[in-house]
Amino acid sequence: QVQLVESGGGSVQAGGSLRLSCTASGYTYGSNCMGWFRQAPGKEREGVAALYSDGGNTYSTYYSDSVKGRFTISRDNAKTTVYLQMTSLKPEDTAMYYCARSSPGPRRGRWLKEEEYNYWGKGTLVTISS
Repeated sequence: QVQLVESGGGSVQAGGSLRLSCTASGYTYGSNCMGWFRQAPGKEREGVAALYSDGGNTYSTYYSDSVKGRFTISRDNAKTTVYLQMTSLKPEDTAMYYCARSSPGPRRGRWLKEEEYNYWGKGTLVTISS
């Protein structure tokens, strides 16, 4: 079992920045993919960023078009915390942000598909005002 806890949400003005964190506990070894998803009121949940690792020290990252160039996903050296650095925030980025983990990892090309993820956090709210 894996437990995921998100933090770092809050309210900022458009153009500002926030960094979300997701800490994983439990069995966190082996190949996996950590993803950030978001769900705005009245909308479906969408994947925005993912970080795939084969269990080693390197990883690959993937982004949705809506956040590419503004958001950066990364992890700490212990491989237990994943971050989502969000810059140039827009009101349309307002949503509940969820961290998720896929073990051993999504099928190729499905990095941002929520059905590929086994474990989910409870979310952290991000509100961007204009």
